[in-house]
Amino acid sequence: MKPRVFISHSSIDTWVATQIATHVKDTGADTFLDEADIEHGDDFDDVIVRASKQCTELLLLLTPWSVERPYIWLEIGFFRHDNKRIVGVLHGLKPENVSGDPRIPALLKKIDLVDINEIDTYFAQLDRRVKAAGEAG
Repeated sequence: MKPRVFISHSSIDTWVATQIATHVKDTGADTFLDEADIEHGDDFDDVIVRASKQCTELLLLLTPWSVERPYIWLEIGFFRHDNKRIVGVLHGLKPENVSGDPRIPALLKKIDLVDINEIDTYFAQLDRRVKAAGEAG
């Protein structure tokens, strides 16, 4: 199955999330980004649930604002429940901010988080998964 990345973020981080989505698409993967994929009049919750089932992985843009956003925890739960890849990208936070915050679930404290300045490593890994899916398909 071709990778499809659900990009979770705070509305404050929309520009950064949009830039990430562009790079994800450059690898050949598909994306789900709420501002691009949810239309006026859509039931936000229903679209989020449907998209979480259609996506193969979750990219969490972890910022000081996103950790305050209730939907991020719901989205993590959907992907965790389905045993899908969860990638945390730190922007304005350091690993110690995540590990020391009691509000942040243990799952995010044990996965390998990537700093926004090193996100190219994630894109390279995603590119390999896209190519492998193409060879298998």
